[in-house]
Amino acid sequence: MATEKPGVAVPVDVTRFKYSNRVVLKTILGSRDGGVGLVGKRVVIGGWVRSSKAGTKQPATLPLPPPPPKADERVGETGSKDVSCVEILQSRIPFFRSILKVFGGGNYHLREKLEQAIPRPPGPPPPLPPSIAFLQVSDGSCVACLQVAVVAAVAPISQLLPTGTCILVEGVLVQPLVQGKHVIELKAEKVLHIGTVEHDKYPLSKKKLPFDMLRDCSQFRPRTTTVASVTRISNALTFASHTFFHNHGFLYMQVPIITTTDSEGFTEKFLVTTLFGKAGKMGKSNAITEIEGISLEVIKSAVKEKGNLVEELKRSDSNKEALAAAVQDLRKTNELASQLEAKEKSKPGSSLKVENVNFSEDFFSCQTYLTSSGRLHLESYACALGNVYSIGPRFQADCAKPVAEMSMIEIEMAFSQLEDAMSCADDFFKFLCKWILDNCSDDIYFVSKRIDKTCIDRLQSLISSTVEKVSYNEVVDVLKKVTDKKFETKLEWGAALTAEHLSYLVEDIHKKPVIIYNYPKQVKPFYARLNDDGKTVAAFDMVVPKAGTLISGSQNEERFDILDSRIKELGLPREQYEWYLDLRRHGTVKHAGFSLGFDHVVLLATGLTNVRDVIPFPRSHAKAYC
Repeated sequence: MATEKPGVAVPVDVTRFKYSNRVVLKTILGSRDGGVGLVGKRVVIGGWVRSSKAGTKQPATLPLPPPPPKADERVGETGSKDVSCVEILQSRIPFFRSILKVFGGGNYHLREKLEQAIPRPPGPPPPLPPSIAFLQVSDGSCVACLQVAVVAAVAPISQLLPTGTCILVEGVLVQPLVQGKHVIELKAEKVLHIGTVEHDKYPLSKKKLPFDMLRDCSQFRPRTTTVASVTRISNALTFASHTFFHNHGFLYMQVPIITTTDSEGFTEKFLVTTLFGKAGKMGKSNAITEIEGISLEVIKSAVKEKGNLVEELKRSDSNKEALAAAVQDLRKTNELASQLEAKEKSKPGSSLKVENVNFSEDFFSCQTYLTSSGRLHLESYACALGNVYSIGPRFQADCAKPVAEMSMIEIEMAFSQLEDAMSCADDFFKFLCKWILDNCSDDIYFVSKRIDKTCIDRLQSLISSTVEKVSYNEVVDVLKKVTDKKFETKLEWGAALTAEHLSYLVEDIHKKPVIIYNYPKQVKPFYARLNDDGKTVAAFDMVVPKAGTLISGSQNEERFDILDSRIKELGLPREQYEWYLDLRRHGTVKHAGFSLGFDHVVLLATGLTNVRDVIPFPRSHAKAYC
């Protein structure tokens, strides 16, 4: 399946946006001819200046000055060009010099006075102020910019030129006489609005900023071409998700962001409380510190992993931005490890524990958290409506993870089992890949030119490939026999598969997506259905080359006694899960589902290397900008 190049969208009428008096640039630049068929149309467009240049010559599309008079036309004749006295005198300079030689003779002073009276030919004229501005304007609707020509008589040129300036312009679409990059431009007749920019303070005034610096000005990132394309691809994937589930009879629902339940049973959670600063309700401390506790060993393990990543990027031919981001990430993780070590040594046992806090005084009168998964809540609706899905933010207070907030797509299906969930996950993933190629041609073409030349071929390969399904036991056996690579973490049965193990499995052994199923029960959530062997559960991960684990799912435990024993086995607070156990007490049914990391799919599609660059406002440890 070939992906078309930019400028292949179906032509549309140039009609204004219904809710403002402007035409969206995509309706002009997205036609097959690039907008040539719209020449002569009067439009109002709005957008932000991406780049600009000023000139003193009239553009080819503006009215030309009258031609100079012919040589045989007399000065002052109607329709000819007027000639000044100075120009006449300048043309007679040789004649006057001859008279000086005859009559002036050797009289130096007389000759000097006469020469001063005769005007000399002027030197290089002073530079003229710009008389026209050519602006590359984008409104975010497409990759391409529209060139707008504005003459000084219409608006102050100096205010229009800075990058980031917002303009609303009325004019006529014309075809430049000098053909070049642009096949159409707007000849401005009125400038209805100018949103000026403080050039010295505007961060995008520089030609190009690395991604790590752009993260510090998230409010302006979407004005860059790359982030704008990423956002449009992300939008298309969201629409594709709704389309897929709608076509297959799923109902959309929202799950709560604030919950009383630890959805996974072992996640680092964000506590939600209003007790901060309330006198007498937090004991001697005015803040809750280390409520769930942060494992120093986890941080040290993360330092090791990040160090390995930095070394790998140094050895490989990776881009400098990815290496710089990895080095910065490693430095911050090292700093966190040092702070935790110092805190443990200086104040052992000083952190305020949950049991020391009177949560009856809190807003909800109990402990509440930001949800890490919505699958438990989806089950209650699946057990009434059949098939449901949700899209939304999920949170984990894990310092080792690159971000604390990610967008997840989660589904739950009643009367379904593990094999059904794996098939649905495979179909859904391929549907997303195909949707990008079919509906984001301009953006994916731009991404392939600027970020990752292999992204189109990769997506086509993922669509055409057949996913390999292997059990956890088979994976362990295969990886133990590997002799050409030494893994950092020794693999033993019952241990979680690391990113290094998974990468080798899908990129070196199978060279295509792999679904791993029947994991040991200790590495999967408590609600995964226990298999007959009593050691593994009906859970799976879908692992994709260059992306890692994109989908995790399971058939959930529908048997009350086994689910109850799992909760006790793991020491989970039973009162949190009474509502969940009720679903087994009353009308239980087999059901299955999965969670897809939406942001990682965007990362895969665009070829970017850091998930923070595809999340509009990324939140990570010590970073919650704006």
